[in-house]
Amino acid sequence: MTTKENNWRANRQFWTQKALNLVFANPKVTIGLAIIAPTIVLSIIGSEFTSHGPLETNPADRLQGPSGQYLLGTDHLGRDILSRIFLGARTTLLIGFGSTALAVLLGVPIGLIAGYFKGTTDEILMRIMDIVMSIPTLLLGLLILVALSSSTTNLIMAIGIVFTPRLARVTRSVTLSESKQSYVLAAKARGESHLYIMFREILPNVTSPIVIESSTRVGYAIMVGASLSFLGLGSGPPYPDWGYMVSVAREHMYSSPWILLWPCLALLLVIMATNILGDGLKDALDEKNFQ
Repeated sequence: MTTKENNWRANRQFWTQKALNLVFANPKVTIGLAIIAPTIVLSIIGSEFTSHGPLETNPADRLQGPSGQYLLGTDHLGRDILSRIFLGARTTLLIGFGSTALAVLLGVPIGLIAGYFKGTTDEILMRIMDIVMSIPTLLLGLLILVALSSSTTNLIMAIGIVFTPRLARVTRSVTLSESKQSYVLAAKARGESHLYIMFREILPNVTSPIVIESSTRVGYAIMVGASLSFLGLGSGPPYPDWGYMVSVAREHMYSSPWILLWPCLALLLVIMATNILGDGLKDALDEKNFQ
């Protein structure tokens, strides 16, 4: 391993450790993670600890209120709402984090290329991104899902494509600034390839804005995914997500309001937690903390 690579690794480890220390010292990050982390765990194993399966129907117990037997009540088919909330969390979080990850995978390279090469390349890529951003989020998601058909995978793809321009523009903005720095000029003078400079020199130095934007986008992705599922374009029965549960519950919202209450509260809590986490990361990863 060359001296240059050793120095690069040591520098990366130092700033990574400093960033982690700043992040976990921030109370907003702690609150956000304290809500999101248990939700992820419960989405995976929560239904294993309930007395009724999420897909188990009991017609005799339909529209039962919260009780010792059914802690959150039952729906119109007699299914346990608690176990369905746990199962729905799995799909809802998968949509939120999966679509955000896809947006990062698509948007970050586009932003790096546009900000690094500038000129005509920048103009072409950013005008394409502007066209995508000009279409309302839900409308674009609807158009993509109508073309691809309704499923959880296609919903993740649709939301990921919708949010790609946001990640691309954030990455381009910070890349434009970083590409003028001395370490980039030194890498060019050494004859490093464009790919090396973009992904080994610039990208590690622009991760903070990308992480902040990504954490904020998770909440938006969950909200958009729930909205599209509410319209019948999500995973669909029998496997629920929270948006689909709200859609079904509206027919019984006056006679059995708990059916609507619990998935709405779950959505509110998780979206609020992701926004708090995003604000905390923004404060913790502020450039002034690294000077």
